[in-house]
Amino acid sequence: MTDDVEFEPGDGPTSGISVTLSAGTLQAIRERVGKRGISAYLERAAHRQIERDELDELIADFDKVHGPADPDAVAAKRARLTGFASDSGAAA
Repeated sequence: MTDDVEFEPGDGPTSGISVTLSAGTLQAIRERVGKRGISAYLERAAHRQIERDELDELIADFDKVHGPADPDAVAAKRARLTGFASDSGAAA
């Protein structure tokens, strides 16, 4: 891998690594993509996780500035968007 150049997730040359997975996880992946699709599957999964991590960081930064979201307001907006009332007052 080129250490002096920074790449965005999903960009740049590929590089082989060793990954250890549980037998059940590997079996589930193989059932979905076959033996030759594992690397691409893991690349997509890692990219989605990076996006989630970045979103969590963005939410944490927002909460530091504005405080946590009001659970009742979140539930009301969720109900408005989905058309369903929600019992859970958990913030999204």
